[in-house]
Amino acid sequence: MRQFPEVTPWGEEPAGDGDVVARVLAGDREAYRVLVRRYQDTLFGHALRLTADRDTAADLTQAALVKAYTELRRCREPERFGAWLFRILSNACKDHLKSRRRRDVTLDDARAGNAPGRSDPGSELERAELGSALRSALSRLPDTLREAFLLKHVDGLPYEEMTVLLGVSIPALKMRVHRAREALKAMLQEVL
Repeated sequence: MRQFPEVTPWGEEPAGDGDVVARVLAGDREAYRVLVRRYQDTLFGHALRLTADRDTAADLTQAALVKAYTELRRCREPERFGAWLFRILSNACKDHLKSRRRRDVTLDDARAGNAPGRSDPGSELERAELGSALRSALSRLPDTLREAFLLKHVDGLPYEEMTVLLGVSIPALKMRVHRAREALKAMLQEVL
């Protein structure tokens, strides 16, 4: 998981995840804020790409952060807290998507494809239709394929980092991304 540099008041090096987890487990509940700041934006972005709904993504991110806090003692490798937290969020997203399969495209989704400042209405409409078709096709992919595809092609993660986050071998991830790409290609050819 990508970690963002942290600004500290006295210019000292930010603590690693293992050190912060140890502080929290020792009773310093405020230290958990460091981990929240470190990971919440990345988690929200991933949840948003999987669910395509800002409110749902925010709820799932918050729930994952709370669950990680309450189950922090179960984190076997505190120095890899980010990967553990990512798996919690990933599982929550998958559970959400299984319980509420969404195949409808809302008006907000259609508007999201429009780029402000474009002068060609035909081009804008075409982009919106393509974006809508792509979101619809992504929603029909199995969760494992969709997640691997988004991590590789939207988040731009290397397979080595994906394997840490998902706990799956590199060859298996490459196969998932390939299958997702082929399935999307077939679905989009039907529509277009």
